[in-house]
Amino acid sequence: MLDHSSSDIGADATRDIVDGDRTAKPPLGKIGFVGLGLMGAAMAANLARAGYAVHAFVRRPEQIDQLQMPGITPTLHLPDLFDCDVVLSMLPDDQAVRSVFFGTNKSNDGLADHLPAGVIHVCMSTISTAAAAEFADAHERRKQGYVAAPVFGNPDAARARQLAIIVAGLPRDCERTRPLVENLGRVFVIGPQPAQANLIKLLGNMMTATSLEVLGEVTAVLRKRGLDPQQFVDIMTGTMFGSRVHSIYGRRIVAGDYAPGLTMPLALKDVRLALAEAEQAAAPMPSVSLVRDRMITAIARGHASLDWTALGLVALEEAGIGAAP
Repeated sequence: MLDHSSSDIGADATRDIVDGDRTAKPPLGKIGFVGLGLMGAAMAANLARAGYAVHAFVRRPEQIDQLQMPGITPTLHLPDLFDCDVVLSMLPDDQAVRSVFFGTNKSNDGLADHLPAGVIHVCMSTISTAAAAEFADAHERRKQGYVAAPVFGNPDAARARQLAIIVAGLPRDCERTRPLVENLGRVFVIGPQPAQANLIKLLGNMMTATSLEVLGEVTAVLRKRGLDPQQFVDIMTGTMFGSRVHSIYGRRIVAGDYAPGLTMPLALKDVRLALAEAEQAAAPMPSVSLVRDRMITAIARGHASLDWTALGLVALEEAGIGAAP
């Protein structure tokens, strides 16, 4: 059942919930955060502003200076997170999450092996459904909680607390972490299986990716016919296509704004994960297959550091135009 309310979840949110060896407590203590890129840094800052004590693990010393603000304690030492009540992660892919939390080569050097029973890992990364199920099982064996909470939105949305957060996991874990996650955006609780959230996230990203491809193609046609593509975007977004995707990304593609939010290699990773889900379901996604090939083309042409809005740049190049004026 979909629960997309953002209202107070009541007295149960502040009552201890005892379950065997696990005692869930309100997540008002020490909060860990792993994955402090453009998105993660903005999210951690919002948690700190909400009054949480955030301990942010970073790998590079130069990141320390970027995280200097009240409420955030940056650290280069993963053991500083061993006594956290909740750990959030915003890492790029399956292997990054697996390496940080469960170590490599089946060793016991992962974060999860040192966290106490009862801690909850809130994984906000865009990962495969298989990895989500794997991580949930691994935490359960350690008597720890796992909540999948991938997000829709770019760094600007993260800074403005306008993310859409798709949450799935055991009800007790979702309930305990919801007051924390609600500081980052609008929460949609969709079910008890973490993989459910990741499937919705992947398929939602495919709707965005195919929209970017079409916006790029239409922009190229309009430019070649000597018309103003922004006028077209204004008409469409003011009538039949009023979504944030069409309005925000439409303006960016017309303006040639390819500043990275979701870089092309990460977007391609999402496309490949979605196509794997489609193949497993025996449900072809030919439009997504086309987008995969366009992203490969973009990377081959040297656009790997650009945002996935650079699908519009590829469309211009294919039309013999080059970059937007």
